Amino acid sequence: MTANVSFEFFPPNTPEGAVKLRATRATLAAAGPEFFSVTYGAGGATRDKTLATVLEIAAEGHAVAPHLSCIGATRASMRELLQLYRGHGIRRLVALRGDLPSGMVNHGEFRYASELVEFVRAETGDWFRIEVAAYPEMHPQAPSPRADLEALVRKVRAGADAAITQYFYNADAFLHFRDAAVAAGVTVPIVPGIMPITNYTQLARFSEACGAEIPRWIAVRLASFGDDRDAIRAFGTEVVGALCRRLVREGVPALHFYTLNQAQPSLALWQTACA
Repeated sequence: MTANVSFEFFPPNTPEGAVKLRATRATLAAAGPEFFSVTYGAGGATRDKTLATVLEIAAEGHAVAPHLSCIGATRASMRELLQLYRGHGIRRLVALRGDLPSGMVNHGEFRYASELVEFVRAETGDWFRIEVAAYPEMHPQAPSPRADLEALVRKVRAGADAAITQYFYNADAFLHFRDAAVAAGVTVPIVPGIMPITNYTQLARFSEACGAEIPRWIAVRLASFGDDRDAIRAFGTEVVGALCRRLVREGVPALHFYTLNQAQPSLALWQTACA
């Protein structure tokens, strides 16, 4: 049985969303998470909302890891943000390249997440535990699986402490990737990212954008349920629960849930994984 779990949120856009997220956090806190993480919009679009959410979570006494995206950032702006987080006692970060927003042509002063990790280490030493991204089914913009794996190796050599993967529904894809990463010299923990299935249309859109495969047998079953949300949720809990249990049996160090700011789907999966 795995002892560690973490949950990811996006910063709410409305006061009502903030209230809902507080309730979600309170429910998920019962699982004893290692940390909560908070996403960062493309090109820093949600910087202030991310900061506010992170500081609120920290004030509640929870460990929290803000996402940092280097796209569109300058060294000066990143230095300021690091100093701010450090001043509030934040000890974790998720360092990402991030997505280039539509219409943005300036990548900023960092082009790759490895450069951001290197910068954080140079500026703050070992203050932060740095998580980076990994892609069992290959980043959609990578030229090849080998090149994608080499990108992870560079992030680890730059100072990353652990990697969290993009979500997937094929356990063998993750296990093969983990073995390949170890063979390439990656010694840090690789934590599988888990996406609950609650809305097939939304999931299909996410998956097309990020390159995560929905196995055909799963897609066919989900499509057959039409608008029956209860059936989709029940099937999703069954399928993703089985995935989580297999990953735990295979010795993963933790599970990281992409909650979409909902408590029950992720909590149900966590409970079935630990059963």
